[in-house]
Amino acid sequence: MLIRAGFELVFDVPEPTPMLLVLGLRPEREPAVRRPGGLRVEPEIPVERFADGFGNGCSRLVAPAGRLTLWDDLVVEDPGTPDDLSPDARQVPVGDLPPEVLPFLLGSRYCEVDRLSDDAWRLFGASPTGWGRVQAVCDWVHQHVEFGYHHARPTKTAWDTFQERAGVCRDFAHLALTFCRCLNIPARYATGYLGDIGVPPAPDPMDFSAWFEAYLDGRWYCFDARHNTPRIGRIVMGYGRDAVDVALTTSFGPAVLSGFTVWTDEVGPEALCLPMARPTPPG
Repeated sequence: MLIRAGFELVFDVPEPTPMLLVLGLRPEREPAVRRPGGLRVEPEIPVERFADGFGNGCSRLVAPAGRLTLWDDLVVEDPGTPDDLSPDARQVPVGDLPPEVLPFLLGSRYCEVDRLSDDAWRLFGASPTGWGRVQAVCDWVHQHVEFGYHHARPTKTAWDTFQERAGVCRDFAHLALTFCRCLNIPARYATGYLGDIGVPPAPDPMDFSAWFEAYLDGRWYCFDARHNTPRIGRIVMGYGRDAVDVALTTSFGPAVLSGFTVWTDEVGPEALCLPMARPTPPG
């Protein structure tokens, strides 16, 4: 299948402000692009592109005073199959883990492994190891945390979500991956596009989303504690220890987000012939 994905972010910037951006696709996903896009910046200003320590494609710029618009629009080919399931996937002993995986066992800004370790072993210590234990974590978070955009705040951590039992997709991911790390299962935060493809329409359509991946049997597997069911059409933009590492935009000065539009829709082959554009928001 083909998926058209893109965004338009508008900022009001009172003074020149440096910004870091993680708005492109992961390099592994780029070969699937069938109609190229690419970050567009209005007004036109210099943009430096680089890869961070996690292999994410990043950009940096200095936003001039005034209105700044960032946008992209591309078409990606997707196999159209749900997330992989592997119930027999085994947990890898810590002593056998590859060195590059070890950081995803440790605490990070939003994931307090030390504070949640006792609770993790109390809740999940009797569950089967490997896939079964990660799934038990997802089941618990899905059942005990209420989703709602009004629960969002930028400072909320996994511990806060555990105490408040409410949050948005990034909070579900933070809590679930922290539990996994407590249980000696490497887990990394993932962000990207996730449309409502193959599921009934929802009152709040999906756009950008957060989930996590657990390292089992020598590879990374996708898990989503918010939806807790395999989904179609994830387009990964970045991996990191938590949301700090893959924030869509980070400003080093005042920058007020005044416009936010995202599209992630299944399209036909005719979309390959259309130029990049910003769809008109509904209403």
